[in-house]
Amino acid sequence: MIIPTAEPFFFPGNNTGCLLVHGITGSPKEMRWMGEYLANEGYSILGIRLAGHATQPEDMMRMHWQDWLASVEDGYYLLKNLVDHIFIIGLSMGGILSLLFSSRFSVTGVVTMSTPYVLPPNPMLPYVKIISLVLPKMKKGPSDRHDKEAEKSHVEYPYIPTKSIIQLQDLLFEMRTSLPKVNVPVLLIHSKQDRSVAPQNVEKIFSAVNSQDKQILYVENSGHDIPREPDRDLVFRTTNEFIIRVQNSTQSV
Repeated sequence: MIIPTAEPFFFPGNNTGCLLVHGITGSPKEMRWMGEYLANEGYSILGIRLAGHATQPEDMMRMHWQDWLASVEDGYYLLKNLVDHIFIIGLSMGGILSLLFSSRFSVTGVVTMSTPYVLPPNPMLPYVKIISLVLPKMKKGPSDRHDKEAEKSHVEYPYIPTKSIIQLQDLLFEMRTSLPKVNVPVLLIHSKQDRSVAPQNVEKIFSAVNSQDKQILYVENSGHDIPREPDRDLVFRTTNEFIIRVQNSTQSV
């Protein structure tokens, strides 16, 4: 059973689609405000739920990174039946999946927010497979959210399954390997105050992608969950401007 308010969402619109992908242990709700904004701009919007998320943590323990990528693929084909162009937009692990997916499937552009290139240094990481045998779940770090009102209604699991950290490591390896194959326009968004994923990560992704059209937007007053943070209006507007510009440049070719 899906947690109330954390359901996937769809807003019908024009022939340009936006596929929104939330982060690890999170839910489609993370992306809903962004989806509503882009829907008001006329786009067709689909906010997906990644496998094992927004139900109960035990469901996530059984998932592999391929299951999460398959969730993105399912959403892609649902949206593709309705639109001519798809922009894929991901937060954190959703950004990892978006970049990896765009190296394998035809999309018009990619927008990522708070996306890691590597996991933060932790002396436990090299031993996480062994640790997972005795410690099935791990505590999350302290929240860095700036919008405390939005935080009250945030939906996420209270901890991260240790096996999911293993899957996240493997997924990051797949993304890093695939970044040179990403050649569509890319907008990379990161907060300078992100305490979960340091800003250096976005610079590494920027350098690795093969896109001729790529840009970074740094925001100043947000934590990790950018689409629910104080800078969200700037982020939503910049994303819309990116979509319009890429569409115009594509049509003029």
